[in-house]
Amino acid sequence: MHLKRPLVIALVTAGLLYGCGGDDAPTVDQQASALLAKMTLDEKIQLVHGAGYGVSPIGGAGIVKGIPRLGIPDITSADSAGGVNVEGVNATPYPAPIALAASWDPSLAHDYGASIAAELRALGFVEGLGGGVNLAREPRNGRTFEYMGEDPVLAGNLLAQRSLGTQSQKVIATVKHFAANDQETNRFTSNSVVDERTLRELHLLPFEIGLKDGGAGNVMWAYNLVNGGKACESSYLLTDVLKNEWGFKGIVQSDWFFAVTDTVRAANAGLDEEQAGSSDDYTAATLGSFSLPVTYFNQKLKAAVQAGTVPLARLDDMVLRKLRTLYASGVMASPPTAGGTINQAAGNAVAQKVAEQSMVLLKNAVASGDTASVLPLTASAAQTIVVIGGHADAGVISGGGSGAVPARDGNAVTCLVPSSGIFSTCATWYKSAPLAAIRAIAPNATVTYLDGSDATAAAAAAAAADVAIVFATQWQTEGTDLSSLSLPNNTTDPANQAYDQNALITAVAAAAKRSVVVLETGSAVTMPWLANVNAVVEAWYPGVQGGPAIANVLFGAVNPSGKLPLTFPQSDSDLLQASISATDLTVNYSEGLKMGYRWYDAQNITPLFPFGHGLSYTRFSYSGISTRSNSDGSVTVGFTLKNTGARAGAEVAQVYAGLPAAAGEPPKRLVAWEKVQLAAGESKAVSITVKPERLSIWNATTHRWQTLSGSYNFVVGGSSRDSAQSSLLSRS
Repeated sequence: MHLKRPLVIALVTAGLLYGCGGDDAPTVDQQASALLAKMTLDEKIQLVHGAGYGVSPIGGAGIVKGIPRLGIPDITSADSAGGVNVEGVNATPYPAPIALAASWDPSLAHDYGASIAAELRALGFVEGLGGGVNLAREPRNGRTFEYMGEDPVLAGNLLAQRSLGTQSQKVIATVKHFAANDQETNRFTSNSVVDERTLRELHLLPFEIGLKDGGAGNVMWAYNLVNGGKACESSYLLTDVLKNEWGFKGIVQSDWFFAVTDTVRAANAGLDEEQAGSSDDYTAATLGSFSLPVTYFNQKLKAAVQAGTVPLARLDDMVLRKLRTLYASGVMASPPTAGGTINQAAGNAVAQKVAEQSMVLLKNAVASGDTASVLPLTASAAQTIVVIGGHADAGVISGGGSGAVPARDGNAVTCLVPSSGIFSTCATWYKSAPLAAIRAIAPNATVTYLDGSDATAAAAAAAAADVAIVFATQWQTEGTDLSSLSLPNNTTDPANQAYDQNALITAVAAAAKRSVVVLETGSAVTMPWLANVNAVVEAWYPGVQGGPAIANVLFGAVNPSGKLPLTFPQSDSDLLQASISATDLTVNYSEGLKMGYRWYDAQNITPLFPFGHGLSYTRFSYSGISTRSNSDGSVTVGFTLKNTGARAGAEVAQVYAGLPAAAGEPPKRLVAWEKVQLAAGESKAVSITVKPERLSIWNATTHRWQTLSGSYNFVVGGSSRDSAQSSLLSRS
């Protein structure tokens, strides 16, 4: 369920969002204006608020009632972070967005958005509420799995492609949660205190990139306060930045419940739609035992317009944005019809591709007495393999809350401590068992399974086997944050864990000839046992095809090419805040620009695994870097990338820039990348253009982007800590 809770259009997307046709065809603005002129005051009010939670006849998060006499359809919406979150519709559970980010693949992000949107449309939904892009400032955030990592350029570019994919299916794309909404603790009342430069260079930048390049039609505002005022009632954020500076022409929508506190302030600040809304602003409703708040954009907004405290022109602008977006997305010409069939085969294919391309090979060492790294395993070998823990005999785990996707055919694992409430504490497990997939890909192997509850027995089985594969899981959900990045145990997550996972891995690693750990997590994980295991694979929340995808990576049918979209610290003490306070409602972004890998670089902290890290079953070398300034202010970075190994593979070649000292920036920032496919032994001359805005800083005095003169150091490599090649370039 959805208790949680833009449009400078690039020329490349103008045809998609504004329609195309002959010179005599009316524009979407003309069509929207003509329809607006026919509407009564009550009809206008009806289009700017939801009709209430649970009112939609097709389920989902909410509904804005349409106006049949004018041909305006119901505007139905559904949560769709990693697939359609509606019970009983057999939608595809795709890998989580954090996994998509680990692919570093813009074309895959487009396919991801298009595939989820095709299912939304088949079910009758007009709007998808995916598109989360808040940065992983705090990796213990319960919703880290719903977002796309810690870097604004990576997240923003992948968001843009996801939005383009979504709207290619005539479904309105959403970008959320605007802004500085980076933890779940006290999310309705916390105040994110962040300076203007940090806000613009980091926390607003993925929204800016995603909206300008992706043209999403809807922006969802966050619950929290920003610099002392509710985000949903901030004229600086809603109007000054989003609408005036960025030129966004779509809908500004509140998050569900508790986001709005004042009708006049929110409307005049620039909010265009309140969700989930209600039929009566003055009467609090209930959802089971949960009391829903009163609402603000139905009768209260009408009264404010009639009294003149909200100008009629402001209401007309709200409605015009809604109508324009309906025309631009193609929904007015072709509204979706409910009751369609999900193409499960197509969904499964995309889900498996995303899972395979997103898995990150974190470590791959040579076991004692061997000559080659432990992975990939040999599928044809007559070997003994013991699979241990993580419910690998049953399925793969996923995240909770509104970012969840229901299992098609029932939960694969029984919850240890069942719960009731708005958000369950029980994880969803998809029936895609890695154990079965391992047995299928290695028919000559003897594969046994232990559930991990007895570490002594697991260690004994590992000692007797050729290979021990331990599965470990970490569950996250909306509504609560992790207390630690340590793998949860039966004390920290009693609903989903029956034993101490770190103790299990430690025991197995001490006994095994060859040990592999497969992590199914939604965020970074600390690994006190890392030095004693041979290989580690980060599989994230891999979705409904997770089992076969994991097996394909372990046995080399797929060469891993994922890279980390967030830093893995050695311990919680390395994070920029020691803990998430349950009582202090002021969240100070005192680190400024030193967030994510910038924090580790600036503080000279060695991470467990750096941002951008990821190994392959082959090897890559970089050489011959060159840099060239272009007349448009961009910089072209050239280098040669060679696959020096014996397997075909893909390398995410990352370009970082160190700005002039006068900029006062952390040591470097990601400015561009390219995922390059190479055959064994193949070399390729790679040329990557860095946009001029990626080299700019925000001047908080002039309130503009600024590019400084001086020396820029460009570094290319396979991670944020890989200085494979560097080149200095002076700019005046």
